[in-house]
Amino acid sequence: MLRAATRGSALARWQTAHIAELLGAAVGVQPVLVATTGDRRGAEPISAIGGKGVFVKEVQAAVLEGRADVAVHSAKDLPAATPAGLVIASVPRRADPRDALVGCRLSELRPGAVVGTGSARRRVQLRGVRPDLAFAELRGNIGTRLARAADYDAVVIAQAALDRLGEHPPVAEVLGCEVMVPQVGQGALAVECREDDRRARALLAAIEDSATRRAVDAERAFLATLGGDCTLPTGAHARVRGPTVAMRAVLADSPGGRCRTAAGEGEDGEALGRDLARRLLAEVVR
Repeated sequence: MLRAATRGSALARWQTAHIAELLGAAVGVQPVLVATTGDRRGAEPISAIGGKGVFVKEVQAAVLEGRADVAVHSAKDLPAATPAGLVIASVPRRADPRDALVGCRLSELRPGAVVGTGSARRRVQLRGVRPDLAFAELRGNIGTRLARAADYDAVVIAQAALDRLGEHPPVAEVLGCEVMVPQVGQGALAVECREDDRRARALLAAIEDSATRRAVDAERAFLATLGGDCTLPTGAHARVRGPTVAMRAVLADSPGGRCRTAAGEGEDGEALGRDLARRLLAEVVR
């Protein structure tokens, strides 16, 4: 039996159930529900309540304190630095990393249309394609955001979340990574355990997808080089092609600023991520 710390949202529960399914019937998984700062303060902008990490710190604490054996996360929620005593023991096969526009297609949005999103990354990239668009803060779980979609001309939601919950909105456009570079780790799951827990590490190693791990490690190296919990709008998406990792990344100098883009490829994905981060930082600070 593994006790799995997780948030209580429908998506988080799905993720934990998926990890249990991957582990197989021989390993029992008991969910340990944890309320995070991001959950308790769901109406406030993420930047105002602590930025990246507000959905994971309490979940990680449950493992460090022995109340759970593993922690199941959306990889996009993790800061680049793993707390002392924990290790990312498994990154299973990635789902669709792209974002989806729900309510209206991008090309069909009226001039001055209002898009609901709490993400500065999404806002700055959409503004680069459609400078006429306006934005309104929208946070909450997937059900809440879909229920409120009619209040806006469109809302932005991760396609993986829609797929995992079986949600198929009538008007949805999946935005290619060349239009909207995803958040670091988007579409992937990350399972942490205590560094000295050899049993949990062995069980979790069996469900790792090596290509997804290489891609996510490359993206996280990019984020770490930016400062670990970068407050600037940024995103990165890596793809593994045999021995080579190809990555595209974006960074803006402010939530309302202009996006800079960098791309490259190489056999060392983490070195590539660090290089792209340094290149973009050099452009932003000019």
